Amino acid sequence: MEIKTSSAHELIQPILADLDWLKSFLELRIKGHFEESNEIMLIPPLPVLSDDHIPYNKFVVKYQLDFAERVVLLMSMVTLLSPQIYDCFFIQNSSIGRPFSEFGGIELKSHRGFIPTAETVNFLLNGNDIIKRMDLLKIFSEEHFFSKNQVLYLEKSLDTSSFWSSRLVINEDFFYHLISGEEIKPKFSDEFPAKELTTRLTMDDLVLHQQLRDELYHILTWIKYRDEINTNDSLRRNFRAGYRALFYGPPGTGKSLTASLLGKITQHPVYRVDLSRIVSKYIGETEKNLSRLFDVAENKKWILFFDEADSLFSKRTEINDSKDKYANQGTSYLLQRLEEYDGLVILATNLRPNIDRAFVRRFQSILYFNLPSTQERIQLWENALMNINVAPETNFQRLSEKYEVSGAAISNAIQYAWLNSKRNERELITSLDLEAGLLREMSKEGKSVKE
Repeated sequence: MEIKTSSAHELIQPILADLDWLKSFLELRIKGHFEESNEIMLIPPLPVLSDDHIPYNKFVVKYQLDFAERVVLLMSMVTLLSPQIYDCFFIQNSSIGRPFSEFGGIELKSHRGFIPTAETVNFLLNGNDIIKRMDLLKIFSEEHFFSKNQVLYLEKSLDTSSFWSSRLVINEDFFYHLISGEEIKPKFSDEFPAKELTTRLTMDDLVLHQQLRDELYHILTWIKYRDEINTNDSLRRNFRAGYRALFYGPPGTGKSLTASLLGKITQHPVYRVDLSRIVSKYIGETEKNLSRLFDVAENKKWILFFDEADSLFSKRTEINDSKDKYANQGTSYLLQRLEEYDGLVILATNLRPNIDRAFVRRFQSILYFNLPSTQERIQLWENALMNINVAPETNFQRLSEKYEVSGAAISNAIQYAWLNSKRNERELITSLDLEAGLLREMSKEGKSVKE
């Protein structure tokens, strides 16, 4: 990611100022630790931050970080910005010829500097105070906003599963957001097997009957008032977490387009999940893959779109052998994980009966996308050919009555007609071009043409 030098300098200054403060605090803690003085350590005051356009300032002010939380956040950035701050931890205990265990820390082959652990955080915040030591469990719990917003975390090593020896790691996407001001989009990977779904079209290009349009505006209303629902105790008690919608109907009727438009209107990214990277033949792997996906998307206000969802959310079967047992357990887990997600999830399928009934009962909206009517097809033709040169005698009414096709088929037919006209060096698309394109689409689907 490219960061403009001028803006990066401005955005990083408050962080560097806080890291200077952290260095002073650490020096005092080290000094007090070795001197074993009874005097109360006078901690220098943290720099005051204002809630302005600086991402770091905005984050600190928005979540009202207390002293300990701000120290933990700064400690997670030291290795990326000022690793020399931790050089003081390389002091050897002369009596045993090894580093001081109370400093914590681990060594990495790929990094010469000191890597802080939960033990390091405890030393800096609490010194030898054993009672306060347990307060760190709250900061690194799953309920803390550090975890919920994927700001930082403790990473356990292969050598030990101890909480205290887990290394402190900042989420790189979050860190680059702080120093660049840009929202970093997730990369397609095994951790997040989904790609952003976008469209150049607008809601005016979407031709739907009124009932379907009303359901879409119902979903848009939930997105608009999502924060109010999550912060109102009365609403939270009565409303389920998140929102789940099922889009079903024949191929090409606008399910994917509608999902992308919901994101475009609300300015929330829509991610189409690659089910081939989710579903696994190995027991338990599908659940793990789905769990990682939801973990990354949690609290991000992203819309997750599962196309051809019946391959993942299929019906449970009677248990005849161990495979059926584990398959049903997998479906039950998916049901549970889907309910826990606090954002909008859209499942799309061509065949609604293939979706397990337990999932269907939990959808707040079920939308049927049928093939467009004759009038709707006329509108689709007119919208799509509005700025394209078409022969004046082209009769959209006749095309719409004769060819019962989906919106996607109409789009494909227009593309074929335009290329055919160019191939024959004509400026205008004729009815014959369009009909040739429509016949190709009908042939693909094995349909006959009305006489």
